[in-house]
Amino acid sequence: MSLNVPGLVVMVLFYLLVLGTGIWASVKSKRMQKSSQGDQTEITLLGNRGISLVVGVFTMTATFVGGGFIMGLTEVVYTPTMGLTWAVMPASAALSFIVGGLFFAKTMRDRRYVTMMDPFQIKYGNAISAVLSLALLISDIIWVTGTLIGLGATMAVILDLPYSVCIWISASVAIIYTLLGGLYSVAYTDIIQLTLIFLSLWLCVPFIFMNTHSTDITKTAFNFTYQAPWVGSVDKERAWRWIDNFLILSLGNLGYQDFHQRTLSAASSATARITCFVAAPLIFILGIPGVLIGAVAASTDWNTTAYGSPNPYERGEASQVLPIVLQHLTPQYISIIGIGAIAAAVMSSTDSALLSAASIFTSNIYKNMMRTTASARELQWVIRATVVLAGLAGTALTFVHNSVMFFWILGSGITYTVMFPQLVCVLFFHVSNGYGSIVGLVVAVVMRVLSGEPTIGLPVVLHFPGCTLENGVYVQHAPVQTICMLSNMCVTLLFSYLASLIFNRGLIPGRWDVFKVKIDKPPKEPTLVSNGATKTDEKEHRVDEIELMLTANQSD
Repeated sequence: MSLNVPGLVVMVLFYLLVLGTGIWASVKSKRMQKSSQGDQTEITLLGNRGISLVVGVFTMTATFVGGGFIMGLTEVVYTPTMGLTWAVMPASAALSFIVGGLFFAKTMRDRRYVTMMDPFQIKYGNAISAVLSLALLISDIIWVTGTLIGLGATMAVILDLPYSVCIWISASVAIIYTLLGGLYSVAYTDIIQLTLIFLSLWLCVPFIFMNTHSTDITKTAFNFTYQAPWVGSVDKERAWRWIDNFLILSLGNLGYQDFHQRTLSAASSATARITCFVAAPLIFILGIPGVLIGAVAASTDWNTTAYGSPNPYERGEASQVLPIVLQHLTPQYISIIGIGAIAAAVMSSTDSALLSAASIFTSNIYKNMMRTTASARELQWVIRATVVLAGLAGTALTFVHNSVMFFWILGSGITYTVMFPQLVCVLFFHVSNGYGSIVGLVVAVVMRVLSGEPTIGLPVVLHFPGCTLENGVYVQHAPVQTICMLSNMCVTLLFSYLASLIFNRGLIPGRWDVFKVKIDKPPKEPTLVSNGATKTDEKEHRVDEIELMLTANQSD
């Protein structure tokens, strides 16, 4: 196969459009910095807390409709061992928006946090905040890696460009416009990208359905034709894993700075909540094309196509089924439009992760720990440097491992089992403190590591009920990550309460209270009585009289 020149031209035009939008937004951001009296860092990271409802809905939705969302949805529906019943991404993302809007958006926006790490820094101090901030930085870099892998592989299939070239070009464009304009560039390019995702995918669907190599998807939904029915099923053995996956994809999103950055940048608390509620149904609509394409792929006789036999699943290429469908079941010009949709989806998630990493490092690590006297200009350069370094790190990791699932497991382990329960405790439970947080973190990490993960080569040491030996490898059937998440939360609250109890009752000297959980009782304020004296004065006078009487009696 030779280089797809028309496809390459279209992709260059798309990148120029996105880059131009980002540059325009950066000019808008600089004008606001000059005219506004507000904090320049907040203007860059949060758009001066003035993102409107419409822009907010676009950027919130685009952030989570990434390459992993579109390609992963198609892959799951197509995979014979899974099917539609396992394609929970749209429902789980919508649930995360609703939960975030109900419980997190107003609470955090009203307190005017800059990042989701602010409550940790305020309540627990710098030590624990530093550990959690580094964990979030790693999760954002992993997010960048996962999205770029999907794009690189897709462009390599359709455009016949080298994998490394595709990844570096896409990463460079995302880094440049994020670098120039901060949240304004990310938000306004998200509008272009989400519009392109919607139009491109829905334009591809009719052509995919009209191909002559596929059977009617209504006939293959519940019947074995070329493979197992694409609707799929959840058997008894895998029910807990289904629940685990659903909760990871829903509540785990609330452990990312990307989500909270959108609500914190909203013009008001009400706007932040409405943004979440409006984005929830939109993500369902954007998930429909991926489901339909996966269903067509499962209903296709691949032996009659140029792709040939065996099918993508048997070749181990199920993760690339979307670009394969575009390449072999649609005209060339339609496949080019489809790759544009995937590129837009990937870049809309990549830029969000880059800005998220810059926010955490600049605000919570550099400004609050390393350089408390840093000037606004210095912080701007720190933001730019972090965007570049996070982008380079995420891009470099794509050459270490090329599995999206590998990085997804690593990322979810941080956001769902570590960050989400810690965020719930620090925001909604007054009893939580640094001691409980440390113990909860240690327990969650140890349990997750000992639980194992065959996908990334981590052996199972801690066997939960239902753990079985399959092809020489132990496989957990229990909801492992949910168990670790709940253990983190419960242990944090339990040890926070015990630590508070021990220090406040004086069982351990107060000088050992590193996290300052001991409550100092305020001195009793004297209360005035009618003659101008205080109750305290009256008590002291009575004590003096009693002491005089006792002294007189002793003298007698």
